[in-house]
Amino acid sequence: MEKPNYNDTLKRLRNSYRLVVMNDDTYEEVVTFKLSRLSVYIGLSVSFVVLVGLTIALIAFSPLKYYIPGYGTQESRTALQILKIRTDSLEQSIRYKEQYLESVKAVLNGNTPIQRDTTMLDLPKTDMSNE
Repeated sequence: MEKPNYNDTLKRLRNSYRLVVMNDDTYEEVVTFKLSRLSVYIGLSVSFVVLVGLTIALIAFSPLKYYIPGYGTQESRTALQILKIRTDSLEQSIRYKEQYLESVKAVLNGNTPIQRDTTMLDLPKTDMSNE
């Protein structure tokens, strides 16, 4: 297998080409550019980086960032956290009240088994005569 010759690749990148823009009616040269493949690659890379940088700067330093889902102001985040805490506490209190009502209904219907304490208490014996 033949190894690629890197000198040829570099030489091809540096070959210069002429880009001519001509008027189709008069065949007059309007603009002439002297380019190489390397300069075209570098120009496209630089323009890509600049466009990405400008887009990021536009979003980061303008009010457009508030239209991104999940992004908001600090005040809206704290308000959301407070509302979430209130909702959780309200759900918990509703759960407790439902349990209470279910147990009251069970007692009124007589469906609750009576649990009796059958453990023996080990009370110390006191001498009544010393008192």
